Amino acid sequence: MSKGRDSNETAWGTKRRTILKACCAFALTAPAVAARGDETDEASAPPQAGDALVFAFGKRAGQVIALADLKVGSKQVLAFPMNPTTMRVRDGSRLNQLAVVRLDPAQLAGDTLARAADGVVAYSGVCSHTGCDVTDWFNDKLHFKCPCHESEFDPSDAARVISGPAPWQLAALPLKLAGDAIVVAGPFVGRLGFAQPGGPSGP
Repeated sequence: MSKGRDSNETAWGTKRRTILKACCAFALTAPAVAARGDETDEASAPPQAGDALVFAFGKRAGQVIALADLKVGSKQVLAFPMNPTTMRVRDGSRLNQLAVVRLDPAQLAGDTLARAADGVVAYSGVCSHTGCDVTDWFNDKLHFKCPCHESEFDPSDAARVISGPAPWQLAALPLKLAGDAIVVAGPFVGRLGFAQPGGPSGP
């Protein structure tokens, strides 16, 4: 009987040590997992007041966009907001992608002018029709164009729909200047997301 008890106690001791090791390992890795979770949350969070706009793609991806980088009337630049304290770019959600363009302030409608920073305006860079990137540009009319189904938007007037199947205008993001940098002044204005084919509004 004593030998049986010793064997059972030895087996339990081994199992207990295994459980304790697993708990210690979890305790050591949990902070790292939590940190990664925090980074993911920050990247997916919507633009915050004070965020700097940075280039979304290309050789300058992640660099802050300065006023001097944007020529009046030139094609839109795709951007993401970035937390200037942590330097974390909020690129975890496509809905944070922005179409940024600089226009003549004298040509901006009242509400649009109020949200602009020296003629620079920013809108959701995701088309409200089926969610394509709004990457095309009409040089003659200074309008955005979605390449998928040719919806056209007027950035001088709240990105209202000029033509095409887009069901609503692009959500606007208020801006201001901080030195020469373009930064977020407030949350999106208007409906954000897109209409799924045959379904309700998208994410």
